[in-house]
Amino acid sequence: MATVIAVAGKGGTGKTTFSSLLVRALLARGEKPVLAVDADPNSNFAGALGLQVTETVGMVLEEFHGKKLTIPPGMSKAAFLELRLNQAVAEARGMDLISMGRPEGQGCYCSANSILRDVLERLTDNYKFVVIDNEAGMEHLSRRTAHRIDVLLMVSDPSMKGVRTVRTLIDLVAELALPVASKYLVLNRARELDPRLLAEVKSLPVPLLGLVPEDPAVTEQDLASKSFLDLGNDSGAAAAAAGLLDRLLTETGK
Repeated sequence: MATVIAVAGKGGTGKTTFSSLLVRALLARGEKPVLAVDADPNSNFAGALGLQVTETVGMVLEEFHGKKLTIPPGMSKAAFLELRLNQAVAEARGMDLISMGRPEGQGCYCSANSILRDVLERLTDNYKFVVIDNEAGMEHLSRRTAHRIDVLLMVSDPSMKGVRTVRTLIDLVAELALPVASKYLVLNRARELDPRLLAEVKSLPVPLLGLVPEDPAVTEQDLASKSFLDLGNDSGAAAAAAGLLDRLLTETGK
């Protein structure tokens, strides 16, 4: 059974970058295959991993609901939809990616999220690890995009607003009784913490997994539109993410 790691937090904290560094660390450890899930309608995870996405869950649903389809004889609509969604999986060495993309037509993302959740439930058994990069805010949690979450990593920048958003996320997880086995805080683009911020962090009912420093190599990789998987071993952020993964797997027994 796959270990499902979901990354959440407010916008602008570097969730997609951190999710990519987690995938990089998993591949470096030989924890293959990995399924990366882009559950953000803005769909930045693929680019951060150096993958090209030609189809998304939203696009498949739009096609399915908007056109008269020719379904092969003996195949149900549900089976045909699952086939099309499997075709939307982008493949790479050691990892695959499925992207939620935009919803079909106008309206909310609820249908796309529901389908993505169902597909994930069937897909996850084929992978050792699943890393879900969620959209900013808390909507993905209330829609229960993942049928289960083994580890929820709540990413914040080193700011009071970011850390307090994490507190709101924790409250929402409890309120919705979401199936989350372990929860941790990760502070991104951080080194030494102001004592006032450290006090706020310590007041949270979840442990601090660790810090990921600001890294010029990450900035350059982003500006050059290159994959974060190709960061060198001298990258401070990549090394920190790998260290956090080691601690996480040790503490959770994965």
